[in-house]
Amino acid sequence: MARTVYIAGLGLIGASMALGIKRDHPDYEILGYNRSQASRDIALKEGMIDRATDDFASFAPLADIIILSLPIKQTIAFIKELANLDLKEGVIISDAGSTKLAIVDAAEQYLAGKSVRFVGAHPMAGSHKTGAASADVNLFENAYYIFTPSSLTSPDTLEEMKDLLSGLHARFIEIDAKEHDRVTSQISHFPHILASSLMEQTAVYAQEHEMARRFAAGGFRDMTRIAESEPGMWTSILLSNRETILERIEDFKERLDEVGRAISKGDEEQIWNFFNQAREQRQAMEIHKRGGVDSSYDLYVDVPDEEDVILRILELLRGTSLVNIHINEENREDIHGILQISFKNAQDLERAEHLITENTDYTVIIK
Repeated sequence: MARTVYIAGLGLIGASMALGIKRDHPDYEILGYNRSQASRDIALKEGMIDRATDDFASFAPLADIIILSLPIKQTIAFIKELANLDLKEGVIISDAGSTKLAIVDAAEQYLAGKSVRFVGAHPMAGSHKTGAASADVNLFENAYYIFTPSSLTSPDTLEEMKDLLSGLHARFIEIDAKEHDRVTSQISHFPHILASSLMEQTAVYAQEHEMARRFAAGGFRDMTRIAESEPGMWTSILLSNRETILERIEDFKERLDEVGRAISKGDEEQIWNFFNQAREQRQAMEIHKRGGVDSSYDLYVDVPDEEDVILRILELLRGTSLVNIHINEENREDIHGILQISFKNAQDLERAEHLITENTDYTVIIK
């Protein structure tokens, strides 16, 4: 049975979601809301959606499923607005916010007693690119798509959502909203604070020590990559999960102080254990199993400084989907090879390793 899906917010996530839904459900009508005309025009031109509006309330009564792919504050405001609209009976309402408790609480407050089904959601995928122009049907491939059920989530809600989103090729998982915010505060939100703090510290330090800018490569580059993230989004995330994030900050302060005391005392054994435990813990984490798209599959090639060498490698990989290519040429400390190629899945990584190994004598390392 063909259904009508309403996606509010045609940015990277919303537009990519529309493409994924179209892939498995070409007969579904997809309606789109976006404040800016540019994204609406692109989404219509590229066939991501069938109709578009800049008036959120106008399409809501037509939808069987409504997905709010918007900033957290706007998501909550639209949930409140939906409570006062004449919606289809049994309509499913979901979202795509990076924090969940505030959104789920708002839904349970404003939508209580209504003939609606609400389930919180967080697709853990993204890109440095933004807007409908950057939409990618494979954005969510192998990424976790987290559902945080609420008191308004009926037993059949999740199955309907999984069927709707089957074309995203994501990995669906369920977790309590409060626990979601606790977990993501540690592995997503707090690392962004660290990356931005390290950048701020280095920028100030480099004012008196100019070579700090030139030597910033390897580990520094990897640790600070996420400092380029969109500030408005991260301000909203931190303020909607402030208590848990403040706990993580205090905990980290204590750990830094402990390392500082070991260095001050010259405690070689404690310092060695500090690094060794971290190494063992990282090796044991599922980060090496590549649970989601955000952890790309990286291959390092130690290549000679010869003309056309990179073009030769790329020619070997023709037809393979690449996430990113980086040439590490200024400072090779703390990196495995000069050419870093990132892939979206394990199959492409293995294929690339085989092709390069079989057709060149370059050293290939998977990190």
